[in-house]
Amino acid sequence: MDIWMDQLLQWLALPQHGLSTVFVVAFISATLLPMGSEPVLFGLVKLNPELFWPAVLVATAGNTLGGMFSWCMGWGTHKAVKHRGASGHHHRALVWLEKLGPKACLLSWLPGVGDPLCAVAGWLKMPFWPCTMYMAIGKFGRYVVMTASLLWVFPGQF
Repeated sequence: MDIWMDQLLQWLALPQHGLSTVFVVAFISATLLPMGSEPVLFGLVKLNPELFWPAVLVATAGNTLGGMFSWCMGWGTHKAVKHRGASGHHHRALVWLEKLGPKACLLSWLPGVGDPLCAVAGWLKMPFWPCTMYMAIGKFGRYVVMTASLLWVFPGQF
């Protein structure tokens, strides 16, 4: 079992396979499924330091496309669900989001709140391309900071 796992990890670490794995995991983690893409990105960059920028860009692209998918799901549910009376807390959050507009998608990188935020932006029918741009900026910043920080904290580990 250990040999099989070692071979699988080596195969996934190859640049041609590692980047596609980072893309798929980043895409899935940006939907409403609970998953984190940072460990996969960190693992690839740790094994292939020369892939830092390509891996960060691929992760950003996958995560942004996942956010766009969540935006589209939110937009689609707007047609299917009629808004019933919401609590005061929900109303304040919606007013806050409508006030910020697409700039609220800068926070799409936040764990736990970012993915639903993209869906709510779609549900509120915020403009698609500005939301996408702000999602990409926030997600890119997160990946650069997280990966560089992990490489700094664990320089010779693994």
